[in-house]
Amino acid sequence: MKVKGYQNLAGLLVVMLLVGLQTPAYGDSTTVKATWIWQTDLIKDGGEELLDFSREEGINLIYLQINRQMPAETYEAFIQRAHDAQIAVHALGGDPRWALTEYRNDMLGLVTWVNDYNNKVSTSARFDGIHLDIEPYVLAEWETAQDQIIAAWEQNLTLFLSQASGMGLELGIDIPFWFDHYTLPNGVGFNEWLISAFDHVTVMAYRNQVESEHGILDLTREELELAGRLGKQLLIGVNTKEMPGQAHTTFYGHGKERMNQKLEHLSSVLDSYESFGGIAIHDIRNWQIMSDGEVIPPGGGNPTPDPDPDPGEGERVPDADPVTRDPVVRGTYIWEAHEVVQNSREILDFAKEKNLNWLYVRLDLEQPYSSYSSFVKEAAEAGIEVHAMGGHPIWALEENRPRMLRLVNYVKNYNRAVEGNERFHGIHLDIEPYVLPAWKEDSQQVISEWTANLDAFVTELKKDSNLEASMDMAVWLDKYKVTGQDISLSKWMINRMDHVSLMAFRDSAEGSNGIVAVSREEIAFADELGKPLLISVEIKESHEGDHITFYEEGAAYMEAELAKLPELLKDSSSYTGSIVHAYTYWKNAKP
Repeated sequence: MKVKGYQNLAGLLVVMLLVGLQTPAYGDSTTVKATWIWQTDLIKDGGEELLDFSREEGINLIYLQINRQMPAETYEAFIQRAHDAQIAVHALGGDPRWALTEYRNDMLGLVTWVNDYNNKVSTSARFDGIHLDIEPYVLAEWETAQDQIIAAWEQNLTLFLSQASGMGLELGIDIPFWFDHYTLPNGVGFNEWLISAFDHVTVMAYRNQVESEHGILDLTREELELAGRLGKQLLIGVNTKEMPGQAHTTFYGHGKERMNQKLEHLSSVLDSYESFGGIAIHDIRNWQIMSDGEVIPPGGGNPTPDPDPDPGEGERVPDADPVTRDPVVRGTYIWEAHEVVQNSREILDFAKEKNLNWLYVRLDLEQPYSSYSSFVKEAAEAGIEVHAMGGHPIWALEENRPRMLRLVNYVKNYNRAVEGNERFHGIHLDIEPYVLPAWKEDSQQVISEWTANLDAFVTELKKDSNLEASMDMAVWLDKYKVTGQDISLSKWMINRMDHVSLMAFRDSAEGSNGIVAVSREEIAFADELGKPLLISVEIKESHEGDHITFYEEGAAYMEAELAKLPELLKDSSSYTGSIVHAYTYWKNAKP
């Protein structure tokens, strides 16, 4: 199999080049076989298990996610061992929001970090490249602002390429196969620009059939031909992760032997393309746990194991230790899962500065439990409750219910595995399906599926735990009725949850269109039902109007308006405090 790595002479030359010139370990003439490592904690022990697996499978390129808080010595030891095994290592980073202008510095910070690291260590322990995985099409804004996001994304990537050039690094990026439909403002195809701008591109052709209609060959032909005209190399990415409801997008359940047969066939067919650079398999953790030969029938089989060994699914989930805090909530959202893993100290310092006692934290379910336990413990010691968070507009649709329940299972198993002061206090959902085309087509059908999913969420959560169930809710949902029932959608949601965060996105507390006024119906429902209600406000720049956000006025003005709420809502038994959306915007807000 050509992708299995080195021939003796080629391998020797590559190692010589690696030590002397810091070129990629797989060399120019060798077909690449790559994989992603998203769980950086796996290399803390030196990563020998990963490297043994990589050698066995003929891996010669690893995309390694960067935890900027991890000691340089950990990376140094792993990369040195990888290079000894003739495996190149590219620093991996990415977040959907890196396509947005306001997150540009987060992306450029990766370049700075890699450059600083490479300058500190010996040549043989340096990263060989930087690889980006940025998928803004999962953002809610994508549905309504694709052109603006693509334009900002191009600008961000242009700065990235400018800053990273001249560092002797190979620069790569992941793209989906369907990006050939999008163009830049100047009329150039976005795929064409990406392929021409980067040293190599990995096309995420996530299918498990090779030559069928809509198989891997069919879906990547245009990109391969385009790369050939541009004189660039493509890797073809395939998936081994469980994808509930999307079995055709993954080799999960097919077994390693069957997958390898299909990838050998794929490689032999693609050899005719000069642009074909090799195969990339997503990702090493899920690939490792694949069976060798057994084929699981479609829709059957066991789910992907949790990132840590199951501490006892089915057992009662122990409660989190109570947090001593002020009964009036002051909180924020942490949307960037990597922030908690990489910048926990900065978050806790900010929380102390702002006198916060409540955090909604989005989780990356690929991370081991140890990524969150110390953060939750330190937060609890500082008088801060931490609630796990997740959500996406498509979680309202019945076909995506497994994604939502996967978050539930992760948090419950996490709480079983850790100590009392390391446990999450609840799970918070942010699901806004009204940005989906399906909402415009048939909002009542979406509401029917949404409420059924929320009911399943609460039922599953409460089955064996006291975890608190909560969600964000738009102020105008009281205009809609639950499908088939004569009850306001807002009232149903407030009643079904333990608490809601009402997105009262206005920049004044008082007035006919202020926070209190737009919240009146929901506050009355919550008072009637005896349910707590938090008021959520916005400090992010908004294109919906200046009245939506405190972005223009700044943080001090926002604090003054929030300080009015306890008096204005003193007759409400449900008002419990306020939440600011979100940490990243707040910390960078005007004073």
